[in-house]
Amino acid sequence: MTEGEITRLARRLGRLARRRGVDIATAESCTGGGVATAITRISGSAKWFDRGFVTYTNLAKKQMLGVTQKSLGNYGAVSEQVAVEMARGALRRSPADVSVAITGIAGPTGGSRSKPVGLVWFAWASRRLPVQTRCFRFRGDRTAIRRQSVAVALKGLIQLLG
Repeated sequence: MTEGEITRLARRLGRLARRRGVDIATAESCTGGGVATAITRISGSAKWFDRGFVTYTNLAKKQMLGVTQKSLGNYGAVSEQVAVEMARGALRRSPADVSVAITGIAGPTGGSRSKPVGLVWFAWASRRLPVQTRCFRFRGDRTAIRRQSVAVALKGLIQLLG
């Protein structure tokens, strides 16, 4: 996935968001704001992108998005439960209509047997639909894992609005 391909996805998302009249928020951990960067690369994105939360630490996830210590303790930051809480928190703490949350291990360090480098959880939330989640195991270096994660996040938002 190239930066050009990611930009094309962000443009497509923008057209859909404007057509549907929805605002988007992001809640990012391992991508460090990469989805928000891709979106704000598009001129006029302020008409459909409300805000991005970069919550790289557990403390940030708790303070900014309301992720519970119980979920962090029981499941860890890289989990379906935390991704769901991040996506819901982005909606609770913004006027956005839809959100995406990404939490994972981009590497090259930080992985374990149960949660290897490349493991990334996604959650897409809407004020009107149940939260959707997916888990991927990406291959490649840190940059490749983060780029693939940004692309999946954007594609999921496109599907949600499509």
